Amino acid sequence: MFERLEKKVISWAYQSQPWTNVYGLARSLIALSTALTLCFNDAKTLFLPSSDSDIFPREDLLGISIFTLVPNEYVYLNLVRYVCIVLLLIVVSGWRPQVTGIIHWYISYSFLSSAMTIDGGDSVAAVFTLLLLPLTLSDSRKWHWLHKEASTHFHSENLAKKIVALVTLVTIRVQVAILYFHSTVAKLGEEDWQNGTAVWYYMQDAMLGLNPMLFQMFEDVLTSALIVIPTWGTIILQIVLVAALFSPKKHRNYFFFLALIMHEVFAIMLGLISFSLAMIGILILYLRPLEQPFKFPNLKRSFQKQHTSNIKDTSSKEVG
Repeated sequence: MFERLEKKVISWAYQSQPWTNVYGLARSLIALSTALTLCFNDAKTLFLPSSDSDIFPREDLLGISIFTLVPNEYVYLNLVRYVCIVLLLIVVSGWRPQVTGIIHWYISYSFLSSAMTIDGGDSVAAVFTLLLLPLTLSDSRKWHWLHKEASTHFHSENLAKKIVALVTLVTIRVQVAILYFHSTVAKLGEEDWQNGTAVWYYMQDAMLGLNPMLFQMFEDVLTSALIVIPTWGTIILQIVLVAALFSPKKHRNYFFFLALIMHEVFAIMLGLISFSLAMIGILILYLRPLEQPFKFPNLKRSFQKQHTSNIKDTSSKEVG
């Protein structure tokens, strides 16, 4: 039995290619999410004393947050913020995943641990950049937009690294399903979600609700019995997304399209731009098959030219 399992795992590894622009685009979106949060919010907004402590930024459990390595003055915190933005934009560019994967997690962890004004997208970024580390550390590409063809040659790949990377992606898919399952169960336990009125209360929230203009536009719907449609519709869609873990690959794009609509509605109506970007990033990891890389013709030509140029330069040096 174990020999048969071993053969299946090895065959799976040879026929699959984990290092594609599928996970590359996902990590770019997650990095862009955090970069936008840091870019459009001053340190005075992000790092505040809490009701139970005058110390800011908050101390993290490991004591390694980049925001606590400098004096707790907004001048220094803003300097660190600018450095983090630059580093995150390098992550977005796709350069050297082996190097930037660790940097990406470190910044995401530091921000989640030390900032006072955070949302679910920041938690998602910290968790999934950590889960992505086995994948990024084993990715030898210069740019995560480049695509490696799967090889069946026994000595052409480091088999152990490939299996670890593939298992990592499976683990991430399971974690995304758990995330939506937990969210669904939490909603079903609240009376406002059960009776279909939860969205009405969320839309009136002073911080996360609709702005006055949009609220006026949708007030007739929000104050009618139709409010149950977006309320229960959200729960149903999340249940569907949990079930997507077991769906055939050929149907996953349909689930992705539905999830994309849901999170874009959140982004446009509630202003949850950074949260939606982070969620779209993990949905790509969840629902986009590895063997279906995204097609960016102009980007591909640009990287191919650079790659060819580098090979020629290396060859000329060896000849010389």
